[in-house]
Amino acid sequence: MLTITAIPAFSDNYIWCISDNTTKTALVVDPGQAAPVEEFLNNNHLRLDTILITHHHPDHVGGVKSLKDRWPECRIVAPKASPFQNATEQVEAGAKVQWHNLQFTVFAVPGHTLDHIAYFSEQEVSGRPVLFCGDTLFVCGCGRLFEGTPAQMRASLESLRSLPGQTAVYCAHEYTLANLRFARHWLPDDQALKAFESECESKRQAGEFTVPSTLDVEKKLNPFLRWDDPAVISAAEHYCADQGLASDSADAIFAAIRHGKDNF
Repeated sequence: MLTITAIPAFSDNYIWCISDNTTKTALVVDPGQAAPVEEFLNNNHLRLDTILITHHHPDHVGGVKSLKDRWPECRIVAPKASPFQNATEQVEAGAKVQWHNLQFTVFAVPGHTLDHIAYFSEQEVSGRPVLFCGDTLFVCGCGRLFEGTPAQMRASLESLRSLPGQTAVYCAHEYTLANLRFARHWLPDDQALKAFESECESKRQAGEFTVPSTLDVEKKLNPFLRWDDPAVISAAEHYCADQGLASDSADAIFAAIRHGKDNF
């Protein structure tokens, strides 16, 4: 039986851990810190055998060396074209990554960084397909474009948007309330967004996580997945008119939303 657990790190990171309770082995995604991972694995008597890396930023790879020192046989899977060069297995788009009976397909999702990849399994864990998307897609948001272009990020998000709606979205940060403040500003009349914001505020006040989301929820609410939604297009056109930006394509609409969030 497989379970997925969030291991909080830094101020708002989530390191995701899949544990196999039969073999007492574990896989972790983007361990930016080693200590919280080691504590969780020790407390649950788990042996780390695989690390998945989505991109090279320090808050996603900073704990890898210490974890590898502790579990020398651990496999480290990371993007092929990456500044992170400590992988035991380098992968690119279309590759398959097997962990026990679970198989992930690798997606190239440049935008936040050029090396960014995501891992998707159509096999269900806790009743849903699984997507580990790092900093590409957040609950009601997306990653900043540190290296890629708006066109690259929109194409990356479009590839994720095409996955099954019930897919659980395991992103790497608890940015939800900040993302919702912007989304509500961009779409103040969206009642579904308003209701979701209240739901997420209640979760955080209770000390609960807002992640994972699902792709169905994101496609309905997340403005960064709604570049072809008339309400989002209308808001973008008004914003572009004020800012002197283009609004004549899907990429331009997406770029306007990202520009709006960056300057919110």
